[in-house]
Amino acid sequence: MKTICRLADFEVPNVSLYLIADDTPVNVTDSMVVVGDPAAPEFLVMDCNTSNCVLHEGVSDPGDWFGWKYTYTLIGGWELNPDWNPPSA
Repeated sequence: MKTICRLADFEVPNVSLYLIADDTPVNVTDSMVVVGDPAAPEFLVMDCNTSNCVLHEGVSDPGDWFGWKYTYTLIGGWELNPDWNPPSA
């Protein structure tokens, strides 16, 4: 798996925004993140780029992953975001 995380200086340092399968291409550029085939992307992340996010590859799936629920670092791995609240129905 791969995860796109905000950098350590973000309001929630190292928060995991997306969890993506290993076989899905991800390209972090200086203006956005392109997920999927560059010729026909699955989606674009317009508020993330090389200056404010990092792509971690070869990560495990924590099993109950949800955007913003976890932070991720190479040293600490997955950690529960202490400010995370489950979405309401």
